[in-house]
Amino acid sequence: MPWSTTFYFYCVDADFGPFFLKFCSYFPFNAKLCINGHHWAQRQAAKAGIGFETLDNGFAACDDPAALQAICATLGPGHIDALLRKWLRILPHPFTEDDIAAGHTDEVSILQAEFSLTQMLDKPVSGRIFFYQVIADNLDIGRPDQVSLVFGRKIIRKGRHPTPGRFRTRIITDGVTPSLHVSYKNNRIKQYHKLDRALRTETTINDTRDFGIGKRLHNLPALAAIGFQANRRLLHAQRLSHDPVHGASALAAITRPVITTTGTRVPGLRFGDLRAHALLAALCAFKLLPHGFANRDLRPLIAQLLGKTPEAITSGQMSYDLRRLRMHGLIQRIPHTHRYRVTSIGLTQAMFLTRLHDRVLRTGLSQLTDPGPAPPAGLRAADRAYRTAIDDLTRQAGIAA
Repeated sequence: MPWSTTFYFYCVDADFGPFFLKFCSYFPFNAKLCINGHHWAQRQAAKAGIGFETLDNGFAACDDPAALQAICATLGPGHIDALLRKWLRILPHPFTEDDIAAGHTDEVSILQAEFSLTQMLDKPVSGRIFFYQVIADNLDIGRPDQVSLVFGRKIIRKGRHPTPGRFRTRIITDGVTPSLHVSYKNNRIKQYHKLDRALRTETTINDTRDFGIGKRLHNLPALAAIGFQANRRLLHAQRLSHDPVHGASALAAITRPVITTTGTRVPGLRFGDLRAHALLAALCAFKLLPHGFANRDLRPLIAQLLGKTPEAITSGQMSYDLRRLRMHGLIQRIPHTHRYRVTSIGLTQAMFLTRLHDRVLRTGLSQLTDPGPAPPAGLRAADRAYRTAIDDLTRQAGIAA
C-alpha cells in the first residue's frame, strides 16, 4: 500500500512572511526549512514605518536606505531558530511529547545559503544592453586565478592535493534572459538582469565546509561575510571594454526626435535614411571650412549626394535640415551670423556613421544579397556555410520544412 514519505507545509509568518517546512516521515525524521530574508526585511521595514517599493523578493526603492540596511544586518541565527521552534509547536511533526522530553528534537544546520546584492539601474531600458556587454567582456572570470580572487580562497592546481571541483564561467539562457554563472567547488555566483530593472548578483553556498566553516546555524554570520564579500569581489573583478549604455544613448540622441522647451518636435536623423546619410557626409566636408558654412553651401552638396539638381531642393528644406543638425548637437550657429560650424562630436559621429554605412553595411549586404556569381567573399561564404549546416541539421532531425 503506497504511503507518503514527505509532508510539505506552506505557511505565512507575521515576521518572516511566506516560508515552507518539509518533514520526512521515516527515521531519522529530517526536516527542511526554507525562508527568504528579503521577506523578513520587508515586514520589519513596514513595522518600522519605512516606505519602500518591492522588486519581487527585494527592494527597488526605499525612503531610508540606512535604516533599512540596519534592519537587514540584524537578521541572525536567533531569529531563524525562534521561527522553527514557534512553528514546531503549531504543526504536526514526527516527534511526540515523550520524544521531546527525552531530548529528541530538530537542530538547525545550513544546507544552502544565498547572499544577494541588487543594484537598481538608473536607466532600466539600457540595462539589458549593459548586461550583455558584461557577459561578453567577462567570460574568462572562471579561470582558477580569477575564481580564487572572487571567493578569496587559495586554489592549488598541481601536486598531491589539488583543490577539487571545476572552476568555470557559464552562460545559461532562461527564456530570453541570459545569466552569468561562476563556479567554485560546490558553490556558485549567479548574475543576471532582474525584471529588466536591476543587476542582481547572488552567491549561493552549497557546502559550508568548502570554506572551512561548520554547518550549524550559529555559523551563519561567517557565511554571510563570505557571501557578501564574494559579490563585491566579483563586481570589482569585472571590467567593461566600453560603456554600451553611453553608446546606446549617443545613437538615440542622433536618431530620435528632440522636443524643444516650447513643445516643438524636431525629427531625428534616422540611420539608413538617404537624406540623413547625405547630411552626415556633408558635415565631414564642411569641417574643413574655417568660416563655417551657410544654407546656400549645403544645398548643392546635398543635391549631389542625393543625385538631384540643386533646383530640386528648396531653401526651406535646407533650413529644416539645418535645424535638425543644430538641435541634435552636430552643428552650432556662429554668433551674429547665418553661418554654422560643425561641432567636434558632430564630426566624430558623422565620420563613424558614414563609414559604417558605406564600408560595412553596404559592402556586407552586397556580399550577402548578390544573386549572381561574385568574387570570393569571406562573409558570403560564412553565411552559406551556416545556412547549409542548419539545413543539414534539420534534415537529420526529420523536421525539414
